[in-house]
Amino acid sequence: MNYQKLDAALATALNDVQDSEEASLAVFIHTEPILTSAAIAVLESFGVSGVTSGKDIFTATLSPNAISQLSEAAWVKYLKRSQQLRLLNQK
Repeated sequence: MNYQKLDAALATALNDVQDSEEASLAVFIHTEPILTSAAIAVLESFGVSGVTSGKDIFTATLSPNAISQLSEAAWVKYLKRSQQLRLLNQK
């Protein structure tokens, strides 16, 4: 796993996951803007939808194993954990 491509929240969350095969982590995948057909096929194999060349940010719920594989891909710039946002000043 290339930890240099992971944000701190994702790296921490990976330590808390029990099953490395279960898709349980919501992530943003930041890639190169021009993807090869092989890169598109890899993303689609992990269940990422709407993959087209020219788009460089994708969202997906991935397993730790998938995150590890993507972190090693040269065309992946970085992976960031997606977190549930909450409204401020909510009464």
